[in-house]
Amino acid sequence: MKSTDKKQEVEKMEKPQENGGVHVEGHIKIFDPESKEVFIDKRNAIHYENMSEALATMLANKSTGFVHEMHFGNGGTSVDPTGVVTYLPANSTGASADLYNQTYYKVVDDNSSLNLDPTRNKITPTHTPGLVYTDIVVSCLLDYGEPSGQQAFDNTTNFDDDFVFDELGLKSWNGTAGTGKLLTHVVFHPVQKSLNRLIQIDYTVRIQTLTSLGTV
Repeated sequence: MKSTDKKQEVEKMEKPQENGGVHVEGHIKIFDPESKEVFIDKRNAIHYENMSEALATMLANKSTGFVHEMHFGNGGTSVDPTGVVTYLPANSTGASADLYNQTYYKVVDDNSSLNLDPTRNKITPTHTPGLVYTDIVVSCLLDYGEPSGQQAFDNTTNFDDDFVFDELGLKSWNGTAGTGKLLTHVVFHPVQKSLNRLIQIDYTVRIQTLTSLGTV
């Protein structure tokens, strides 16, 4: 017979990875696609409450919550008589958060019938196999003739003009154009949109899962 003091085998159980997280970050680049002049190149704020709701709604296949529009405004800064620019903080809390003063928006969802130019205003997801993040690149082009009512040349001294933009945000679709929730917001140095130039915005949102992939 085998010895009674035989060692017992202890089975080590691997627990499933239950503790993880999602990190979302954004970056915008505003430039003239013809001259290649870059006006703005910076990170932006994420509205985490609205973003979490949007992600959950999309995963639940509820046909709302996805990015639908890019919104433009002119209320993010103030310029004193000496030219000193004061920047307001990005709006990233409160379910009803919005731009400080929205003056224009454009549909960027290339699957939407409301998008009149889906080849130049579109959303492209990009992922590299093996990595734990995926980028969503939102491209928006303001053509020469838009918005309607803009100045002829980019030499205004009126920083309160409707189309001297100093804030941008992405908004979700909730069933009616222009009324979705604010998902991201960024405030930047004023940039004038005028008839004599194109302006393109490449807005990148990176969604990354956070996990140690270890055992406990």
